[in-house]
Amino acid sequence: MNGPRVTHHPVLKLALGWLATRALMLWLLAHDSSPLLSGGSVAREVGRLYFHWYGVLEQGSYPVHDTLWQYPPGAGAVLLAPGLVPGLSYVQAFVTLTLAADGLIEVALVRAGRRPGRSLLGAALWTGGLPLLLHLPLARYDVQVTALAVLSLLTLARSPRAGGVLGALGALVKGWPALVLLGTPRGAATRSAWAWAAGAGTVVLGLLSVAFRHPLSFLAEQGGRGVQIESLGGTALNLARHAGWSGRPHYQYGAIELVGPYVPVVAAVSLALTAAAFGLLVLWRVRARRWTEATAADAALCAVLLFTVTSRVISPQYMVWLIGLAAVCLTSRHTGQRPVAVLVLAASALSTVVYPLCYGQVIGGSWAGCLLMLGRNGLLTAAAVLSFVRLWRATAAPMVNGRQRTQPCPDSDRLPNRALSIS
Repeated sequence: MNGPRVTHHPVLKLALGWLATRALMLWLLAHDSSPLLSGGSVAREVGRLYFHWYGVLEQGSYPVHDTLWQYPPGAGAVLLAPGLVPGLSYVQAFVTLTLAADGLIEVALVRAGRRPGRSLLGAALWTGGLPLLLHLPLARYDVQVTALAVLSLLTLARSPRAGGVLGALGALVKGWPALVLLGTPRGAATRSAWAWAAGAGTVVLGLLSVAFRHPLSFLAEQGGRGVQIESLGGTALNLARHAGWSGRPHYQYGAIELVGPYVPVVAAVSLALTAAAFGLLVLWRVRARRWTEATAADAALCAVLLFTVTSRVISPQYMVWLIGLAAVCLTSRHTGQRPVAVLVLAASALSTVVYPLCYGQVIGGSWAGCLLMLGRNGLLTAAAVLSFVRLWRATAAPMVNGRQRTQPCPDSDRLPNRALSIS
């Protein structure tokens, strides 16, 4: 006689997986002082740097003449928030709020994935993908920023206004979430989302300017950055050390950068490539004719990938952004970014080998360190190229009698709801 069949609810599996992986991340954070993990460097940023900025912000001013302060004004609110949590130290409160933002992303992805025609694969990717970065996400505020970007994308179709506001808030915290609005469907949806984003951003920036002195002090420090050792340009220069290049690594602007001959040229090339990436995205936006429920998320992932690989700086926490955006893409069965998500996961795993596990090899410019960076950045570059190609093909106008149809995309409010829902 057959016994009762036991079925395991996928949401319960995801919840248990999230709890188990986050417990492991907390354990790693508690043992951050281990030489294998980072010798304390991962957790130190919260306990020293963030807490120092918290003290400055408490006095009603943004940091001034601080080369490490390179963040938009909204970052101040994130760094002040742990002080509002009673009974915990600053570090404990910061980690608690980071886990809360992490959990919010998980819940939002699960809710989106349970809708008809949707997939829980996005929630699974976030559950298992974030721990690939070990405990680093708990000691940076990128999870909070990613939460705003994810919520913006998941809200856009049902409420372009709310999606625009969330995107604007994310941009005020760390800039890049403004890119999530790039793929909004033409017509009413775009007008509404972009207008509300501009309005909300202006209002919040005005309030922060009234509440705190020197809200734009970060601009003076951002422009002075050089070529970080983990960027594509930094990888090229690190390899050049084996060919006799006389440059060397140097800690400045909160990162290990390379200084020496030709560094300004490499930095200029990176900026030019970023401008070219922006041009490609504008061209895509102009030429795109077909939108699906996945287009906004696919475009956001593509845009952030392009800006990441062309940047002078690729910090390991940037992978948090890409994992979050890839997870949103995978909530839709219409996404064309599944192979890109696989590349992002592979790059995330390799990024952990780079930092914190083998960072000394990278700084020292050994062949092992160079090959690790070449592999990680090669994966990111491949992901960016593949993402753009697949986005272009998915949204290009169909060919009719050998010619591309050029009729404008209908306004979003005329398209079927099932083709536009992002949440």
